[in-house]
Amino acid sequence: MDNREIQHILMDELRLMHYPIAVKFIFNDKELDDFKNNATYHVPVHPITFCQFEIGPRMKGQTVLGTKETLGCASAQFMFGWKPLDEAEVKAHLKYTRDMEQAERFIKTKSRLPYSELKAFVVSPLSDSYFAPDVVHFYCDNMQAYHLVVDYMAAMDVHPLRPSLTMNSSACGGCVFSYNENTLNMLTACSGSYNSGKTERGEINVMIPGGHIERVTQRLLERKKQSGSASVTRPGDIFPGADVCKNCPLIICVKAKNT
Repeated sequence: MDNREIQHILMDELRLMHYPIAVKFIFNDKELDDFKNNATYHVPVHPITFCQFEIGPRMKGQTVLGTKETLGCASAQFMFGWKPLDEAEVKAHLKYTRDMEQAERFIKTKSRLPYSELKAFVVSPLSDSYFAPDVVHFYCDNMQAYHLVVDYMAAMDVHPLRPSLTMNSSACGGCVFSYNENTLNMLTACSGSYNSGKTERGEINVMIPGGHIERVTQRLLERKKQSGSASVTRPGDIFPGADVCKNCPLIICVKAKNT
């Protein structure tokens, strides 16, 4: 399957509201030049956060190129290896932590890209990805996330999954963790991405390594062939998250005979 077919299957079967985002980290100049010379892409007018970069591909179908100069988020710059750990970054975490010592210790446990090696990043709809994606990032609801996770565990033969939730770095740090560890990550929005990244509908982040996305999609199709639909909540139901209690037919009250 190519990326266009994978995106169509996932959006159609899981009823996704947003396009899956193909995230590509570019570490060499030749690859960056190739992209600039051959791809159609957008760039931000002003520096924006990484989660704001992702609004373009998931809501507008845009491919967007990001650089150190256009990434206007200190936390994302730290996650991408574009700035060292400094006092300002520690202080930015004080609203989450007990004190400076805890804030610094927590920050140091986050996944990061190698320092000063990243040249740029590209985010695009999966179907339009110029590169084979490093990570495919989904913004989805609770039950859509569950379907993706279940299919991932079955496809990759791993159980249980142990995703990584960090403070103040959901979209950026979540993608970096998935890339570094080559595994699925699932986490809530952080306070920054909730506002800046437009996730006020309560979307959940699911990140799947690009090299695994076809196997996950194939697993979904296997389940559909077996049960008649992609739904695991109600096999045979075409809607993956039908909000209907499977025990409803048993919850019946009748009038007592002596009244």
